Amino acid sequence: MAWAVPLFLGLMGGEYLVARKTGKNYFGFSSSVSNINIGIAERLLDTFTVGVFYFIYDYLYHHFGVFNIRSSVLLWVALLILTDFIWYWYHRLAHEVNLLWAAHVVHHQSEDFNYTVSARITVFQAFFRMCFWSVLPVIGFPAVMIISVQLVHGIYPFFIHTRTIGKLGILEYIFVTPSHHRVHHASNDKYLDKNYGDVFIIWDKLFGTFALEEEEPEYGLTKPLDSHSFLWQHFHFILEIFYTLKQTKGFRARWKVVFGKPDHIDPDIRPKLEERFLFRNTTVGASRKLQQYVIWQMGAILLVLFLFLLFENYVPVFAQVCITLVILVTLVNSGAIMEQRRWVFYLEYARLAITFTALFYIWPHPLLLLVFAIVQLPFYLYRSSIERRYLQLVYGGKR
Repeated sequence: MAWAVPLFLGLMGGEYLVARKTGKNYFGFSSSVSNINIGIAERLLDTFTVGVFYFIYDYLYHHFGVFNIRSSVLLWVALLILTDFIWYWYHRLAHEVNLLWAAHVVHHQSEDFNYTVSARITVFQAFFRMCFWSVLPVIGFPAVMIISVQLVHGIYPFFIHTRTIGKLGILEYIFVTPSHHRVHHASNDKYLDKNYGDVFIIWDKLFGTFALEEEEPEYGLTKPLDSHSFLWQHFHFILEIFYTLKQTKGFRARWKVVFGKPDHIDPDIRPKLEERFLFRNTTVGASRKLQQYVIWQMGAILLVLFLFLLFENYVPVFAQVCITLVILVTLVNSGAIMEQRRWVFYLEYARLAITFTALFYIWPHPLLLLVFAIVQLPFYLYRSSIERRYLQLVYGGKR
């Protein structure tokens, strides 16, 4: 998991260079940062959830497994095909059931389409997928086989999130290719709800959801999100469901809001929620200095994530929690900076406080308390001046 971080970043960088060399504008700054930030959160939280998933699969296998399946080449192939078949139905239902769409919508928000989009996976989506795949240990597949196949199955989709690869001849009839997946991410009317497959395209052809790539796709949601806020990207549709439920009467109507199609969500709710929760500063454009600051934060967090995953077994649990909080606060901070929110100053302070707490836990020396007290003094005495100066440095102009 640790070495996957530089590997996939390297592939993203290679795709960027290829696109730039061919004169293609496939990468937007804010979109790419948002995509990678969501991927960082998912990879970080995977550290804690993979063990939980393994335990659930193992428990179901030992207590409810119908067959006692042993490892063999044919059964590994069968498990891969079954995993992909279940994924097709999870993926299809994730577009047709609001509760599932609330987790999956994050993956479709980007209006770019490149390798960074493959990182737009949330931990909520991972939990829903686990629920679907839990049928595999009940059939009789051991947890170690399931997790191993899921790792392989999870790597393949990375390579189909690209516009730099055209159609692939005979492979188009068997596997999900970049061309097929571009259709799936498109918001064109003719491409909606098509090509749900992950590895094999045969399921879409069997169940009538296949479409060829013909005209150039337009990417993103049918109603663009228009926000790079880390929190808003994750929770906007959950809020839309909640507020639709509040104004809906009757059990059947409410059931459709939660378990029906996204069409049952009132389209007028999102603008009202945006007006209430998204007070962006649109008077000043993002400066180069601001972009550099966001890149610096993202680079630092990627390094921390890599080291954390590499040495996870040597890090105390409390320190793991602190590192997780620092990374998550930084991801929220990066999105808030791109939207030029004033309260990012307090996120910076929270990040420093969490870092100090972790250091004090590892090295509980009175000197650290003294240093922290000295740092606190100017903050309490000159907080307004420090905040104003910070905002000027980050956003420029007068604040």
